[in-house]
Amino acid sequence: MAKTGASGITRIINAGKYSMKGFRAAFKNEAAFRQDLLIAAILLILDFFVCRGSLQFILLLSGPFFILLAEILNSAVEAVVDRIGDEYHELSGRAKDLGSAAVFLMLTYTAVIWAVILIDNYTDWHFA
Repeated sequence: MAKTGASGITRIINAGKYSMKGFRAAFKNEAAFRQDLLIAAILLILDFFVCRGSLQFILLLSGPFFILLAEILNSAVEAVVDRIGDEYHELSGRAKDLGSAAVFLMLTYTAVIWAVILIDNYTDWHFA
């Protein structure tokens, strides 16, 4: 996209429009994003029942948020790599694998945070 040269509030409004366009593209074109969004919605609802305090609420909420963030960035990397060409290249494969690894790390982070808080809140075994 060409730079518009907008500044101030116009630049902020344009940035918001581009962000919404990105969200729509992720939802429309990326099955993994739609699946992660569904999981995030379910976890958000469960968060209200599981958390005990604002810190736990934020920690439980951060996982799904980071998963969506990583998924969008991974999709962006894949789109750029796919635009370059269909032929196999080691660096293209590495870029896609690294994006996938970022999503995996966020899924693992989310699972660990949820497991620790659930164990801490609902068993006699405590971490602190």
